[in-house]
Amino acid sequence: MQRVSDEAEFRRLTAGDGLTVAVFKAAWCKDCHFIEPFMPDVEQAYADRISFFEVDRDEMPDLCSELNILGIPSFIAFRNGQELIRFVSKLRKTREEIEEFLNRAVAVAAAMPAQA
Repeated sequence: MQRVSDEAEFRRLTAGDGLTVAVFKAAWCKDCHFIEPFMPDVEQAYADRISFFEVDRDEMPDLCSELNILGIPSFIAFRNGQELIRFVSKLRKTREEIEEFLNRAVAVAAAMPAQA
């Protein structure tokens, strides 16, 4: 998964008409490390529908404050620079829960008209 540590790059990646999911993490986060073994497979399974990248919350505190990132890992789906849906909970996230979120993100993006 591509790692982004520059706000301009973050904005560029989320500005497109395609569905993009940003995964907010931190090096010290045990729940973030829990998802690492299966996330490459999840990313591959959705490669034709979603672009993924990760952000270290500690490297971009201003952006995370702007986006109200409190719990990590947090998943936020974007399209055309707008947040569509997010998955945040204080509980450890399972692969099944992440895939349910991604399926909802795909459905929300499909329901939106393409931007001219």
